[in-house]
Amino acid sequence: MSYTAPIKDMLFDIEHLADIAKVAQMPGLEEAGLETAQAVLEECARFNQDVIAPLNVEGDRNPSSFKDGQVTTTPGFKEAFAQYVAGGWQGLQHPTDFAGQGLPKTIGAACVEMLNSANMSFALCPLLTDGATEALLTAGSDELKAVYLEKLVSGQWTGTMNLTEPQAGSDLALVRSRAEPQPDGTYKVFGTKIFITYGEHDMAENIVHLVLARVSGAPEGVKGISLFVVPKFLVNKDGSLGARNDVHCVSIEHKLGIKASPTAVLQYGDHGGAIGYLVGEENRGLEYMFIMMNSARYAVGMQGIAIAERAYQHAVAYAKERVQSRPVDGSVKASAPIIHHPDVKRMLMTMRAYTEGCRAMAMTAAAAYDAAHHHPDADTRKQNEAFYEFLVPLVKGYSTEMSLEVASLGVQVHGGMGFIEETGAAQYLRDAKILTIYEGTTAIQANDLVGRKTARDGGQVGKAIAAQIEKTEAELAKRDSADAKAVAKRLTAARQAFIDVVGFVAGQTKASPNAVFAGSVPYLMLGGNLVAGWQLARSLLVAEDLAKAGTDVPFMKAKIATARFYAEHILNKAPGLRDSIVDGADSVTALALEAF
Repeated sequence: MSYTAPIKDMLFDIEHLADIAKVAQMPGLEEAGLETAQAVLEECARFNQDVIAPLNVEGDRNPSSFKDGQVTTTPGFKEAFAQYVAGGWQGLQHPTDFAGQGLPKTIGAACVEMLNSANMSFALCPLLTDGATEALLTAGSDELKAVYLEKLVSGQWTGTMNLTEPQAGSDLALVRSRAEPQPDGTYKVFGTKIFITYGEHDMAENIVHLVLARVSGAPEGVKGISLFVVPKFLVNKDGSLGARNDVHCVSIEHKLGIKASPTAVLQYGDHGGAIGYLVGEENRGLEYMFIMMNSARYAVGMQGIAIAERAYQHAVAYAKERVQSRPVDGSVKASAPIIHHPDVKRMLMTMRAYTEGCRAMAMTAAAAYDAAHHHPDADTRKQNEAFYEFLVPLVKGYSTEMSLEVASLGVQVHGGMGFIEETGAAQYLRDAKILTIYEGTTAIQANDLVGRKTARDGGQVGKAIAAQIEKTEAELAKRDSADAKAVAKRLTAARQAFIDVVGFVAGQTKASPNAVFAGSVPYLMLGGNLVAGWQLARSLLVAEDLAKAGTDVPFMKAKIATARFYAEHILNKAPGLRDSIVDGADSVTALALEAF
């Protein structure tokens, strides 16, 4: 099944929701207007459709393999990665100071989606390199930047993130890896790290590991964790590669999905100690690692959107070809393609609406990120940063949970053939499952939304977002169309439900933590649902105006129909979620532990 990048929908969001014209007025982004966005997206689509997407099924059927400490990636991956690097795709969003292209996230996010739709297993390598680059840009010394950044930005070297250990999953207070200071200012690193994506592979000449470890004598718990650069090969003073460092892959995991992406167990210091270089200051490692985590969390949300888009395209193609049963309205007198059946349309519309809603939410968040980093006005930067930070757990949590539902519906559209691996529908479902788990499970995203993003400021950012949504409702109310009125009705109900929950979370987190956290994931799902629905409501307003002007009328009509479907079939779940969160906490914790 081939992949066609949804460029038209992406550009609609970039132009009308993310407002690329405003982004291109910010210092340093003047060249990044709509024309640039279109040119970059079209070239990116060609590369991913022609080079990366054809390797997706091959990666599932012929995964990365491990032998004698070496990982061999799926046939074709190494050559495709060389083309990815040669095209400058790794440095798209990174600073020109380090040979990147300096494009805004508003454009880069669409390219990330395409790469992940084409081949999520392949895309994980660049994703981790992006995170390592962000961390070094923010916290690395000038010396570390000089040695590593240009090579990472180009893709000549790749990066990893090393947090998890056998006894320390999301609870990083339990990290035991240790770092011993050396007289020359380096450290010797010892320990075992698990679940390291692309921790060993054959696609790049060096791998730059960013590793959490404790310096001897550091405080207990998360306050005693430091961050180190530990390269696979040491780097000589002239920039050439030197001796092999004491970090070795001892195995790779056998997984449900993303099989072509090698998930490594790495052993540090079995032969005297791996040479590491401190990033920033001792005992501030968790703070620096969160820079990588935030970058990766947004990117994983994009992965959810990407896999949903691929599953949707696959299901539509099958539904148009598969002939089965007569339509219930008698419109066709013989057996017809299943896309004629109302329930198949419902499933396809659900897949489409979820995907477009989450894409719209993610693109809006990307524009806020760009404003937070580039806008000349300090207050505007601060407001956009707060908005973006609030949206990160929604983009990550809601978009990945929806991708599971969409991929599952994709299998359902195929019927029995979906359960057969040869049709390819099952791969999306298997690949999607990891998205709700890595870079922080959905519950961890929800904890972040409750604690850092809502309770800490008394719900102020949440209420400010609700006030913006109310303005969209007022614009919808001015319209005569039945579509606008229907969307306004559901948007208002969802916003009111959200405000009730924000008040509950802000008011009860300290007094009744169990009651609040019992509903934390439903709160995240309500928030994501609302923001995605809000962006589709904004889309409807734009699409109605453009359709009246005669601009691409079929596309605009489809946009309007999708927004209304979302409102009436997905957004309308919000009041029920509110009831579960505010009124349902007691029943979550009522059952005695021994009764489970």
